[in-house]
Amino acid sequence: MNFLQLAKARYSLRKYSDKPVEPEKIDAIMAAASLAPTGCNNQPQRILIVDDPAILDKIRRCTAYQFGAPMTLVVCYDSKVCWYNHEGEPIGPIDCAIVVDHIQLEAAEQGLGTCWVGSFDHKALQKELNLPKDYVPVALVPLGYPAADAKPAHLHAEHRPASDFAWKNHFEA
Repeated sequence: MNFLQLAKARYSLRKYSDKPVEPEKIDAIMAAASLAPTGCNNQPQRILIVDDPAILDKIRRCTAYQFGAPMTLVVCYDSKVCWYNHEGEPIGPIDCAIVVDHIQLEAAEQGLGTCWVGSFDHKALQKELNLPKDYVPVALVPLGYPAADAKPAHLHAEHRPASDFAWKNHFEA
């Protein structure tokens, strides 16, 4: 499958099978995460791979959006390691966004589904998982095989044409 086919086929999975994910598929996904470009190549991403039911319960206490996934990736950045821009703002959230994109695309290549979850109680998650104080959680990524009756959301295939948001050489509103 070429990249555009993969990008079109991938969707936010909101209904998972309980089938466990094979370790080699997790390895491939983490390899993709390690290839994501980051600010000054500082690679501040820190990913907690959670498949323990007790720890998944802790995550569920922090968000309503786990969708019955057999595992979740908790994507953080280390604030001591990430690059800071010229205004002193951390680039860690952007780095994590790129990492999550790589994760989601490789997961789709592996026949797995994901959903980017940004709606969670960050402080509660930090406490529930006993994350180091310098680790800033950015995204939860439920991961697993689609349930037999899983399907994309009704607006999944609707996209604006590039001409609506891309201009060449000048800006015209």
